[in-house]
Amino acid sequence: MAWIILTVFVVVFTAVLVIANVRWQAKTEDLAARAGASLAGAPAFFNISELEGLPEPVQRYFRAVLPEGRPVIRRARLKQDGEFLVRPESNRWIPFRAEQTVGVNPAVFVWDARMAMVPGIDIRVRDAFAAGHGSMHASILALIPLVTAEGTPGIAVGALQRYLAEAAWFPTALLPSQGVSWTAIDASSARATLDTSGVKVSLVFRFGDDGLIRSAYAPDRPRSVGGREVPTPWEGRWLEYGILGEMRVPVRGEVAWLLPEGRQVYWKGRITEALYESCRSGGT
Repeated sequence: MAWIILTVFVVVFTAVLVIANVRWQAKTEDLAARAGASLAGAPAFFNISELEGLPEPVQRYFRAVLPEGRPVIRRARLKQDGEFLVRPESNRWIPFRAEQTVGVNPAVFVWDARMAMVPGIDIRVRDAFAAGHGSMHASILALIPLVTAEGTPGIAVGALQRYLAEAAWFPTALLPSQGVSWTAIDASSARATLDTSGVKVSLVFRFGDDGLIRSAYAPDRPRSVGGREVPTPWEGRWLEYGILGEMRVPVRGEVAWLLPEGRQVYWKGRITEALYESCRSGGT
């Protein structure tokens, strides 16, 4: 009798897991499909004349990463792996694998990650921005909720700040024609502002001597502390560049909160694969 009960339990639990994962994947695919709206319309191409009037470090950046005539990216599909800090007090990091789909102008993204807590048990994390709405969900095995956060202005701002900081992965998204405005600060930094779907954010980008973006900084990114959104200095750093899609893009980086007690890195990752699409006719 005991083995029958155990068998029934295993079958039922497996079925529940399958259904939970199907639902999770369906939601992810629904959000990713919204990025496909950016593929409509005629292709556009990077023209060096678009740089006229931009701050000098921004001009150097685009000249360093984009070849003349490069098709403007409408959608990007990225694969990543890395580590995520889950317990700052004990400095516990866990590995993750993620797939991210991004749409440009209007800004859309969905990041779907698997974090291996213990062998055989993953935490699923989905971070997204679409139509001015930000969200973040985390659950064990896509079944047991751990975090559900969405719908507040702070979450939308934080999600769009992430999109803007990560736009170096799909750099034509940072062009003025794609909705980003640039303001000069000094010889090695400039402020980028993106206003889309009713949400407006700005980041300070710092550039290296080689013209490449080295960091993106926000003085007040919303951080969840005890159920409250606390504006906190935040920074993403790009540590290594490579050639993807005939462009120079970051392939390794880290993200940190700049706390009173010091810099707390909580994400370290690298790009393992990238597919760029400029129109419905295919990838680039």
